[in-house]
Amino acid sequence: LRRLAEELLDELAALPAPLAEREPTSLAAIRAACPDWPAPPARSERPDARRLEAAWLGRAAGCVLGKPVEKLPLAAIRALARAAGNWPLNDWFTARGVPAELLAAHPWNRRSAPTSLAENIAGAPEDDDLNYPLLNLLLLRRHGTGFTTADVAGLWLDELPAGRTFTAERVAYRNLLAGLEPPATAIHRNPFREWIGAQIRADVFGWTHPGDPGRAAELAHREAVLTHTGNGVYGAMFVAATIATAMTGRQDVHGALAAGLTVVPPRSRYAAAVRLGIEVARAHRDFDAAVDALHAHFADHHWVHALPNAALLAAALTHADGDFTGSICRAVAAGLDTDSNGATAGSVAGALAGAPDALPHRWTAPLRNQLASSVADFDGIGFDELAELTRRAAPPPRDISAPAPGATAPTPEARR
Repeated sequence: LRRLAEELLDELAALPAPLAEREPTSLAAIRAACPDWPAPPARSERPDARRLEAAWLGRAAGCVLGKPVEKLPLAAIRALARAAGNWPLNDWFTARGVPAELLAAHPWNRRSAPTSLAENIAGAPEDDDLNYPLLNLLLLRRHGTGFTTADVAGLWLDELPAGRTFTAERVAYRNLLAGLEPPATAIHRNPFREWIGAQIRADVFGWTHPGDPGRAAELAHREAVLTHTGNGVYGAMFVAATIATAMTGRQDVHGALAAGLTVVPPRSRYAAAVRLGIEVARAHRDFDAAVDALHAHFADHHWVHALPNAALLAAALTHADGDFTGSICRAVAAGLDTDSNGATAGSVAGALAGAPDALPHRWTAPLRNQLASSVADFDGIGFDELAELTRRAAPPPRDISAPAPGATAPTPEARR
């Protein structure tokens, strides 16, 4: 069966791609397709450490909230929360008060139940949605903004355990070990290359480039093409640009989402998914009705595909109108990739909130200012320290007339 699968993947790869013109992967073609690509600011700015800490905390809280119900169908998520008196979702999931037969019918995510329910959260547990931002922080610390996709590959081989990769990331990792180089790592026998993986890795590029969504998207693209193509890459670019705008403190969530769309080809399916999520959220006062409409629209997509998750994320952020609790709870209550969407919604809403003490205590206190990770350099680190390390990794402020350090990825000759 494995040999047959490989033959079929090779045959599929040889077929013409009918949407290739509307959904390019190269940065030059993406920029050419985006008429409103954001201009760089007159002067770049350095991120505020407290806003960074709020964004890190928000990402962690949203991730942990979604972990127990990852992979569960929407009906099960609603039933478990209702049984605990927690619907509409407004707090951590819990097994307290939930009938045993319901827990047996819809068991919590096996890896997450011991660490991510209200009764047992003691710090932020290890998760790939938190490992990848750590890796990209490490990437900027080692290589600066002039990193290459090959630098990303080398960092993964040095620091990321293969067993903590999934879907497109695991295929790309396998391809690296087989001797392939980017961008072939994203393409060769990789049926997951338009799934959500690159989207969960892009926050650091937005956090370190407040007010410069175009630059944040460029860096996210360079990192994402190790594993993804087309809509999978757009997810990373969209999130990076959205967060870069939120980090200024001068835009609301709606302005941040609009900025995110400026770096996505407007005729792509990803842009259409985001626009649909926003429209459906605005059309429905009841968020459950909005979610049901989006689930029906994307019923033929896998639950980890970039498109339905982009629509649900945009809908959650729009419907919550920037409120932190509303953002992470709606993103998780919407189902599909619950921990990934909760994490991204928390990052955006945390950046908009602007400071750790602006986030409700019930979301931050159980995290105990401690993050577990399989990225060894960061295991057990505090979010305050992460915020300071992220601030230091950001490029120094500069006038637009000055060349940006690492604005063009160095050639192999220059690197030697």
